[in-house]
Amino acid sequence: MLIKEKSVIAELGEKVVSGGRLTKKEALKLYKSNDILTLGYYGRELKKQKTGDKVFFITNRHINHTNICLNRCKFCAFSRDENEPDAYVMSIEEVVEKGLESAKDNISELHIVGGCHPTLPYSYYLDMIRELHKALPSVHIQAFTAVEIDYFAQISNKSIHEVLAEFKDVGLGSLPGGGAEIFSERTRALAWEKKVGAARWLEIMEAAHNLGINSNATMLYGHIETLEERIDHMMRLRDLQDKTGGFKAFIPLAFHPMNTELDQLSGTTGYEDIKTLAVARLVLDNFDHIKAFWIMIGPKLAQVSLQFGVDDIDGTVVEEKITHSAGAETEEYIEKNKLIHLIKDAGYTPVERDTLYNELNTF
Repeated sequence: MLIKEKSVIAELGEKVVSGGRLTKKEALKLYKSNDILTLGYYGRELKKQKTGDKVFFITNRHINHTNICLNRCKFCAFSRDENEPDAYVMSIEEVVEKGLESAKDNISELHIVGGCHPTLPYSYYLDMIRELHKALPSVHIQAFTAVEIDYFAQISNKSIHEVLAEFKDVGLGSLPGGGAEIFSERTRALAWEKKVGAARWLEIMEAAHNLGINSNATMLYGHIETLEERIDHMMRLRDLQDKTGGFKAFIPLAFHPMNTELDQLSGTTGYEDIKTLAVARLVLDNFDHIKAFWIMIGPKLAQVSLQFGVDDIDGTVVEEKITHSAGAETEEYIEKNKLIHLIKDAGYTPVERDTLYNELNTF
C-alpha cells in the first residue's frame, strides 16, 4: 500500500515539476498522503526551478500599533476591548520612534498591522504612514491587512480604490497577507464572523494589485478547518494570482491556540507544518516564493522546511506581539547572522532581499 501511495504522489509531483497543474482532487491527495519525503523532493525540485539555490530573508521590524479591536475573533489572543488593563494604542510619534530605533540596523522594511480600533479616525492611519515615510524614506512600508483596509473604507466613507490610492500616495509600499484566515464561510461563521469574507478579501487584494501595490497571501491552518477547505483556499489564491500576478509570497500561518477561545485545540505539529509548506509549493505553481514564518514554527523547523520547497524564512522581525500573545515560544527577534547561518547550514545561498524580492546582498 505504501509503495502504491508513493507512486501516486511521485506521479503528481512529476506533473507539477514538468509544468502541469494540480486539480483540487489531486491536491487533496498530496495533503492526505503521509509520504512526506516524496512531497519534499518534488517541492524542492520546483523551488530549484524558481529560485535555484537561493534562500531569502529580510532585515525588517514589526510594529503593532494597537491591540484594541472591534472584531474580537475567537482564534485571536492579541485583541482587547478598550477598557481592558493591557489594551494599548501607540501615538504616531511612538510608531515613528520605533521605526527610527531600527534605522541603525539598516532595516529595509517596516511591517505594520493592528486591530480595528473603534474610535481612531481614518486620519490617524494615513498620518502614520505619511510620517513614517518622511522619517524613513528609503524603508519600504508594508502595512495593513485587507481586513484593516476594509475597515478604513467604512470609517472614511470611501471606496477601497480611494483608500488604497491615498495610502499609496503617502508612502504605503505593499500589503501583508493577513486576514485571509481560511476562505470557508463555515469556519468564518464559527470563529471570525465579524471579519470580511473571502470575496471581499480577494476583491481588496485585486484592487491593490491593479494599483501597482503588491501583497503577500496567507492561510491560517490547524484550527477548525478541513483539508478540503485548505485546498479550496489555495486554489482561490492561485486563481487570483493567474489574474493579477500581484502576490509576492505565500505564507502558511500555523494556528497557536493558547489564550484564545479555541484553546481546547492542540495546535499544529511539525509534521503538519512541513507537509503544508510542501503542498503549498506544489499547488501554488504561480507563486515564486513560499515563506516559512519562523516566528510561528520556530527557526529550526523553518530551516528543515528549506528541503521541502520553502525559499524564504522571513526576517529579523525585532518585535512581534500577535503570535506571542497566543503562546508562541520563539524569540521576538533573530539576528541577521543567525538567519544566514541557518540557510548556509541547510546547503543554500543566503540572499538578503527587500520586500519586493530585489536582491540586496548575497552571502
